[in-house]
Amino acid sequence: MKDYYQLLGVARTASEDEIKKAFRRLARENHPDRNPGDSAAEDRFKEINEAYSVLSDPQKRQQYDTFGSADGAQSGAGGFGGQGFQDANFGNLGDIFDAFFGGGRGQASGPQRGQDIQTQIVLTLEECFSGVEKKLRLGREEACPRCAGSGAEPGTKPNRCPRCDGRGQVSSQRQTPFGAFMSTTPCPTCRGRGQVVERPCVQCRGSGRAHVERSITVRIPAGVAGGARVRISGEGEMGGRGGPPGDLYVLIREKAHPRFERQGADLLIDLHLSYPDLALGTELEVETLDGPCRVAVPSGTAVGQQIRVRGRGMPQIRGRGRGDLIARVGVEVPRQVSARERELLQELAELSGRHGRSKDSFFKRVRDAL
Repeated sequence: MKDYYQLLGVARTASEDEIKKAFRRLARENHPDRNPGDSAAEDRFKEINEAYSVLSDPQKRQQYDTFGSADGAQSGAGGFGGQGFQDANFGNLGDIFDAFFGGGRGQASGPQRGQDIQTQIVLTLEECFSGVEKKLRLGREEACPRCAGSGAEPGTKPNRCPRCDGRGQVSSQRQTPFGAFMSTTPCPTCRGRGQVVERPCVQCRGSGRAHVERSITVRIPAGVAGGARVRISGEGEMGGRGGPPGDLYVLIREKAHPRFERQGADLLIDLHLSYPDLALGTELEVETLDGPCRVAVPSGTAVGQQIRVRGRGMPQIRGRGRGDLIARVGVEVPRQVSARERELLQELAELSGRHGRSKDSFFKRVRDAL
């Protein structure tokens, strides 16, 4: 019985939204058009669609959760109280056969996709803004350069396995209390490869693999954020038995910026203005990641207020415009003032009608700071 939850990589308590997000991600990654060299991509894509068609339908999902199939059939679960073989003590149907008939399922004998590789790079905010190309030095398993991945010493070639006749599998029949049982397992002579090497390559010792250090250029798109992963198809470990290579995933880390704070596609910056600028209003030039920007501060702007400048933030990762620049307004109190400035401040405090009446008045705080 297929475990549709496992196919989509979600828990059995997953919500409809979580199931939909998982399906969309897996469908994109496994679509045959995006994996032209992967012969198994079409089968994975069909299984993902099958799982989603059941789990996205509340009625089918309830039947599947209850009986182990979408049509209400109990998938052989009668002897286990409706749990099905997957939830019984043996784990799954294959484990039950192993328990009665001695195991021997082994690993798959067909082409195997290579393992994925993950690395990380640290980018500045400026690099995230504009996009950048980075050269990475990676070590990975590739085809041995001496034997071109065959595992055989140059001048020789692997021979067809005499035990399995090149199939990579052998069949055996066992007599059990339930009758004769036929099992198929990977060939122990060639380990499922279908070929044997008489003279192994002296460099890779017959494995056909070698650890190679390579320089890879990775294109990071504009607008990428810390925590994102960039996938480079086919740059992972080499596959087995003629299978496709895995993928390279580059995890993005982002350095903190001394002036800007990032919130998604928006950029926040602190503006420290004088009281006259806040009271009367002003317009000032702010240096951004792509040049100067004019920010208009209306008269009567309060401390802590935010002023938004549309379209001067970070690029949207999918090319749909840009975020905003958000200026957070603060007041700048001078540490030293002249006698004349002190006199004018005192006069302004008196004119405001607050002098001597409020301990928390703005002008008292200004005087205390002088």
